[in-house]
Amino acid sequence: MLAAYATAFSDDDPLSGLEIGERPAPEVPEGWARVRVRAAALNHHDLWSLRGVGLAADQLPMILGTDAAGVDENGDEVLVHSVISSPDWTGDETLDPRRSLLSERHQGTLAEEVVVPRRNLVPMPPELSFAEAACLPTAWLTAYRMLFTRGTVRPGMTVLVQGAGGGVASAAIALGRAAGVRVWATSRSADKRERALALGAAAVFETGERLPERVDVVLETVGEATWSHSLKALKPGGTLVVSGATSGQAPSAELNRVFFLQLSVVGSTMGTREELGRLLALLVTTGLRPVIHATHALADAREAFAALEGGEVFGKVVVSV
Repeated sequence: MLAAYATAFSDDDPLSGLEIGERPAPEVPEGWARVRVRAAALNHHDLWSLRGVGLAADQLPMILGTDAAGVDENGDEVLVHSVISSPDWTGDETLDPRRSLLSERHQGTLAEEVVVPRRNLVPMPPELSFAEAACLPTAWLTAYRMLFTRGTVRPGMTVLVQGAGGGVASAAIALGRAAGVRVWATSRSADKRERALALGAAAVFETGERLPERVDVVLETVGEATWSHSLKALKPGGTLVVSGATSGQAPSAELNRVFFLQLSVVGSTMGTREELGRLLALLVTTGLRPVIHATHALADAREAFAALEGGEVFGKVVVSV
């Protein structure tokens, strides 16, 4: 079967280890299911994998990709929840210390077929296309959990989203707006600030710009470059929800500010199958749909990776199978 997979690691040139070619069709362990992939979406996780983060050389070749929508063996249209928990784990899958994502221990979704535990299949609403559904299991689910589970955001609050344009950030803007939240966003790019406004942001600012007032919650995926600004943007008692550190993970903690203003710093990662179901229901009810930057055929997946690595993406990059 055709697949996009990692054959080597390079921190300086991650795409040098990317191959598009034939791989053996996956075997189906007991309790797992085979899905014929119709669409998959890229995430920065895929670029980190090509840099060797979370993978070892003896695991190569590894098919990349964590997100997919497709058709199972029964002919049902399904969405794949990509958090693979231990077989005996119950409850919140993201808290399982032995959890993994597809493309870490198990072959990923950027292929004509993928196998996953049957419990990881979520019925796909007919209102969504395969491409739209494929955008949800990583970036949109992460944004949903950051906002509503970890950030406990409610209508009427003001939320600052750092780094508008990325998959998680653009999803958070759209989801917040749909839920009655006043969303502010930052970006170094004037174009991305304009797109954030079109997506539903109430106001946009340059990265690091002083805000007109402090906010209830900050969603942080950038890390070191925006960390200080995120802390300074919060009201006393506010919450900083962090799910990534693409610019580095060694900022000053600014502990005096944290304890004096009684700020909460909360980690968040991915989301549960139950949260994915609630996210789907929200999209169906509101008519909200993911922003798709571009769609590429699986055979042209290298172009999709190059666009993501180039950093000029707003929304999601989708691979059609």
